[in-house]
Amino acid sequence: GRGKDISFWTGSSQNAFTNINFDWLGKRKMAYTFSGIVILMGIISFAVRGFDLGVDFKGGYSYNIQFEEGTTIDAETLRNGLGSFLGDKAPSVKAVSTENTFNIVTDYLINSTDELAADQVQKQLFDGINGLVGGTMNLDKFKNPDYSGTRITSSTKVGPTIADDIKWSSFYAAVFALLMIFLYIFIRFNKWQYSMGAVAALFHDVFFVLSVFSIFHGILPFSLEVDQIFIGAVLTVIGYSINDTVVVFDRIREYMNRYTKLEKHEVINKAINSTFSRTVITSLTTLFVVLILFLFGGTSSKGFAFALVVGVIVGTYSSVFIATPIMSDLSGDLKRAETKKKSFSKATSK
Repeated sequence: GRGKDISFWTGSSQNAFTNINFDWLGKRKMAYTFSGIVILMGIISFAVRGFDLGVDFKGGYSYNIQFEEGTTIDAETLRNGLGSFLGDKAPSVKAVSTENTFNIVTDYLINSTDELAADQVQKQLFDGINGLVGGTMNLDKFKNPDYSGTRITSSTKVGPTIADDIKWSSFYAAVFALLMIFLYIFIRFNKWQYSMGAVAALFHDVFFVLSVFSIFHGILPFSLEVDQIFIGAVLTVIGYSINDTVVVFDRIREYMNRYTKLEKHEVINKAINSTFSRTVITSLTTLFVVLILFLFGGTSSKGFAFALVVGVIVGTYSSVFIATPIMSDLSGDLKRAETKKKSFSKATSK
């Protein structure tokens, strides 16, 4: 109304990504090789190192211990010092966001049917911590969450049967999500090749994140525990990745109808180039948020945030370098099929 121009860019961003002419399909073998190497390393790591399973999946007792103000102790000291009290097996120990508080997880006596097993675990934990801090603690006060000194602030127990149920429930949740996505993509695009490309990329994303967690747990300076929260992160990554893939597939389908004289690989590259700006902007916006969570969030959320960081990057990469090339490789002469379909539709309408 005032005669002023309205724009949705700045001078530096006005022409960003507008003249891209990159051969994405031509790099698919490099992408297949890179992803294959990472996933192969992950499979080897699965067999050799396994995962840092949380109490949800392996069963055990989990305690949050808050130490008295002024007590100087670290996770490594606790881990090494408590092993001899908990069945000669070092527990999992990690610092939590509350000051001078540690989460201690042990599977000591988890298979015992003795009704007093939980009390025995607490007694052994008390004996170990008491020895580390100088032998001045009281057991009853140690069990009282309202006590001001060193104490158990919270505790949980997950039995092996429940842990196994949770593990299978998580597996079924992931598989069911992938099956529903396959069906959704098939209905939306009416071609199984699109569904296979999308689901293959999602399997790739899940195995990639799992591989990173298996390879680097115990190496990175924060917990890479696989628990129910991690499963939530994986399902979030699946949802993010398929959203990006559908945008690319929609543009490919649109361009197949528009550029009928171009070869299939040219049309697909053109479609990816045209959506690249949207892909980068969306991915960076999401990545900024999860990076802030990873860098400034509490210790207990770092594993979750790290899974999202890896998932957002890999999900964006797989939409372009895994889902689309696999769809293209499975489709054969996609343009010829589209032309036949149009000709048949015109013939039946006449």
